[in-house]
Amino acid sequence: MQQEAARRKNEGGWRHAFVAFVYSWRGLRAAWRHEVAFRQEVIVFLLAVPAAWLLGRSPAERALLVAVTLAVLVVELLNSAIEAVCDLVHPDAHPLVGRAKDLGSAAVLLSIACAALVWGGVLWMRVFD
Repeated sequence: MQQEAARRKNEGGWRHAFVAFVYSWRGLRAAWRHEVAFRQEVIVFLLAVPAAWLLGRSPAERALLVAVTLAVLVVELLNSAIEAVCDLVHPDAHPLVGRAKDLGSAAVLLSIACAALVWGGVLWMRVFD
């Protein structure tokens, strides 16, 4: 069974792309269903896209605003994956599990700070330019 899964994992072409898309879609659905922070950040992202279109003065600036907001979602997904694996491997309280979860949370915080700096810089230029 594991050999068959490994063989399929290394297949290329459209079938592999489709299967990878299905797994990714399942991951997004799971995050939406089980992660409150992810849902909140998706709402912010959906509000940020039109705001980026209105505030950005160039296509590159708009893309940067959208990209840093999308990066928050990416980091949140990785943090949620870390937390899920930690809970599976060691459901009881353990210092290393706590550290792993704290590190993942810190990564989310830094990605939000980065997005806030970029958005703040664009808003600053928009207001004071």
